[in-house]
Amino acid sequence: MFVAERFISGLVKIHGIHPVSTDDRGTWYPMACRFLNLDHHIHSSLEKSLIERKMQYIKDRTESFDDYFPCRIKNCKLKHVRNWLRLFVDYHNNEIKHIK
Repeated sequence: MFVAERFISGLVKIHGIHPVSTDDRGTWYPMACRFLNLDHHIHSSLEKSLIERKMQYIKDRTESFDDYFPCRIKNCKLKHVRNWLRLFVDYHNNEIKHIK
């Protein structure tokens, strides 16, 4: 519980206060969230499956991007990768709108 509390409090310092969502049944995250006065949500099996599939989709696309456009810059800060991910998300969301 103490490790989870330190981990979550570190995230709060960086990103601010947000609800915490987990996908396992461990008791340490809800306890740490109660201690930090944060909302906690446990994802269902269906939600977990959907999240994992979406993450795999993004990994597949970014992996193939790196295969075709590898970075050759020393000490790269990955700014171009963040820009590409924003472009990918915008394009993907635009395509979803046109499908509906």
